[in-house]
Amino acid sequence: MKTNGKKNALVMCECAIMIALAAVLSFVKILELPYGGSVTAFSIVPIVIISYRHGVKWGLLSGFVFSIIQLIQTASTLSYATSFWAAVTIIFLDYIFAFTVIGLAGFLRNKVSNPSAAAVTGTVGVCALRYICHVISGCTVWAGVSIPSTDGLLYSLSYNATYMIPETIINAAAVFWLFGCLNFRSEKISVAKKIEKNLTETVTASISILSLMVAVIVDAVAVFASLQNPDSGVLDFSLISNTNFTLVGIVSAIGIVLCVVFAIIAKVTSNSAKKVN
Repeated sequence: MKTNGKKNALVMCECAIMIALAAVLSFVKILELPYGGSVTAFSIVPIVIISYRHGVKWGLLSGFVFSIIQLIQTASTLSYATSFWAAVTIIFLDYIFAFTVIGLAGFLRNKVSNPSAAAVTGTVGVCALRYICHVISGCTVWAGVSIPSTDGLLYSLSYNATYMIPETIINAAAVFWLFGCLNFRSEKISVAKKIEKNLTETVTASISILSLMVAVIVDAVAVFASLQNPDSGVLDFSLISNTNFTLVGIVSAIGIVLCVVFAIIAKVTSNSAKKVN
């Protein structure tokens, strides 16, 4: 009993640290929409890690606490509610449900052997669930308030996609990289075994992947920011011409070049190590 109590205490401490980290990251907004919703700097990743390491139960609990923090941070949105029940619906759909479901991200831990694949799939899945929560809220509670009453569902689908698609890409990319470098299955987070075997190869390979990931993230944010209607915040593909394609091209080129260069270095390092062995 004492052992279990000590273990639970350690898990609770880890959850508290990860929730605090998630809250801090949620303040770092890469893109913010006029009527709510934003693209943050990997804010859900800490909750994904908790869910994968300690199971869905701890993940959901951490997600719930995180949802309360999000509610407190942006409580001013409730002032736009047209009634008491509208406010209650906003609280549950846009906050409690939308952020608590992030705790389900680790549900594939014991079903998929590849940690990166399991975590990334879980991340994309919970982002989809969160998107659904925001869409339902948008086409019901917010219809006639911040979005048009007519075609409310289509508008909500479009508006929420403007920030949820890049948000999903950013968090999934971060999860893919982290779970490839670190072992989250062990009692203590440690460096993955493949990195321990050949540090130089793994570091260069990681930089290669990271270079491409950063390029994709920057490009995604640049494109989706230009697709956002400045008046309504809705996703408008007719605004694609507003995209700074020069920036996108330069970032893409740099990302691809760095990716190829470090991939070659990693391959050469790997071949050299094999010859030595």
